[in-house]
Amino acid sequence: MQYLVIEGNIGAGKTTLATRLAQDFNAKLVLERFADNPFLPKFYSNPERFSFTLELSFLADRYKQLNEDLRSVSLFQPLMIADYFFMKSLIFAKNTLSGDEYNLYRQIFEIIYNSIPKPELYVYLHLPTNQLLENIHKRGRDYEQTITAEYLDEIQKGYFDFFKQHPEYTFLVIDTTNIDFVSNNADYLKLKEVIFDQSYLKGVHMVTF
Repeated sequence: MQYLVIEGNIGAGKTTLATRLAQDFNAKLVLERFADNPFLPKFYSNPERFSFTLELSFLADRYKQLNEDLRSVSLFQPLMIADYFFMKSLIFAKNTLSGDEYNLYRQIFEIIYNSIPKPELYVYLHLPTNQLLENIHKRGRDYEQTITAEYLDEIQKGYFDFFKQHPEYTFLVIDTTNIDFVSNNADYLKLKEVIFDQSYLKGVHMVTF
């Protein structure tokens, strides 16, 4: 495996897991640069005004980052682990844009999407909405505190729709409701084993602990 994606809803722990796996495997780590986006706090305070600007800025930055990083994997770091996949742009845009804006956005997205390399394994960390909200509250980013359960539910639905629509990918959906891979090393090792020590055919595979 050369390209692994760790995904999940907001607050699922994808960045934490991707970072630790990259350290263990000396992999090249690609993290979404959301903190550098000046439109993100503006979007959460005024989504109607800033949604299209936000989604376009994310689209451009994700394309630039993935295009550069995926094409520069070194011999010393043959594995690349990312905490997002380019399709995330369309999933979130579908929930923040409407009508003509979404149609225009989708046209731009589809022009770019075909040129992006696809992962060999796509891991999705699943948590129930109440736990996502708890995690969001704990990490204390001011602009995230207005995120609602309804918004998280819509994002989750977008991911699951994506899985159903793309049987050509290999998806591994891991329910982490009953484990704590951040604080419990044994739980982390369970996740690591499920991801790296087993092989999966194309399609959607579900794992529950």
